[in-house]
Amino acid sequence: MHVPDGFINAPVSVATGVVAAAAVAVSLRGARRELDERTAPLAGLVAAFIFAVQMLNFPVAAGTSGHLLGGALAAILVGPFTGVLCVSVVLLMQGILFADGGLTALGVNITVMAVVTTVVAYTVFRGLVKLLPKKRRSITVSAFVAAVISVPAAAAAFTLVYAIGGTTDVPIGQVLTAMVGVHVLIGIGEAAITALTVGAVIAVRPDLVYGARGLTAPLKLRVGGELVDTPAAEPVPVAARSHRPVWLAGLAASLVLAGFVSFYASANPDGLEKVAADKGIDAKAEDHAAADSPLADYGVEGLTNSRISGGLAGVIGVGVTVVAGTGVFWAVRKRRTSETSPSQVGESV
Repeated sequence: MHVPDGFINAPVSVATGVVAAAAVAVSLRGARRELDERTAPLAGLVAAFIFAVQMLNFPVAAGTSGHLLGGALAAILVGPFTGVLCVSVVLLMQGILFADGGLTALGVNITVMAVVTTVVAYTVFRGLVKLLPKKRRSITVSAFVAAVISVPAAAAAFTLVYAIGGTTDVPIGQVLTAMVGVHVLIGIGEAAITALTVGAVIAVRPDLVYGARGLTAPLKLRVGGELVDTPAAEPVPVAARSHRPVWLAGLAASLVLAGFVSFYASANPDGLEKVAADKGIDAKAEDHAAADSPLADYGVEGLTNSRISGGLAGVIGVGVTVVAGTGVFWAVRKRRTSETSPSQVGESV
């Protein structure tokens, strides 16, 4: 759903840029409450993983493909505010380095793909986990449903933006029907990836899943005919709960997906590209400002072997994204630490 340059007129592009900037500013403040010494590097990894999986277009129907948007996955793993930042970092790297998603449309893309998907997904997710039993399976089920709904919600948001500032005169009702219809199918793929990933992390380190915090009911014992809470277990030292194995496994998976598996991704146009071609939305599409980038279109300039070129571009993308993302989130975490006054520290001790 990467919107290219030329789809949305200048005034609306500027307006969505303001909306996106405001959302990122709010998310930077909110992320200070979500990030700690363990989750800051994991947030950078989540951004890199989303970048890698977005390279894996999967076929859906009628010559159309789809790929992960990532808002639901990021929000559930590292928190909604941090999730907005994760997807925004990915979109920025894709737009600047890989000519994927227009630079003038960056505000549109962040608003639709980062903000809408994250807000909708996390709202649905939190509502479901309050209704379902407090079990790990409930987290996975809630993640699946939230991801399914977030994708057509983003498609509807794009249609609304296009209705206001589209550069061609097309029947908006037809665009809405086509966009939501194909993205419901894409949402199923998104949901499967999200649920599998969240489930995998919960299976080994449930304490690292933001959406699973505080959902474990205390074990009760029957004493004298009454149910009482069991004594709290001794806290496990931080050193014994190192996030390093999870981080290394996640990075290795991202590199394999982007560097090798991406070669087998579907070559069919994605949902927006297909609808744009069918409905005439792309009539005034413009060349990307970064079309001359050595990594444009996810290939390395000068390499004629498509497998090596695409794989190397993917590996570079994962590396750049994990470094940029980790840097952003460590800076946010450090800002939170620096804002803690000595009196507050003393009171907490």
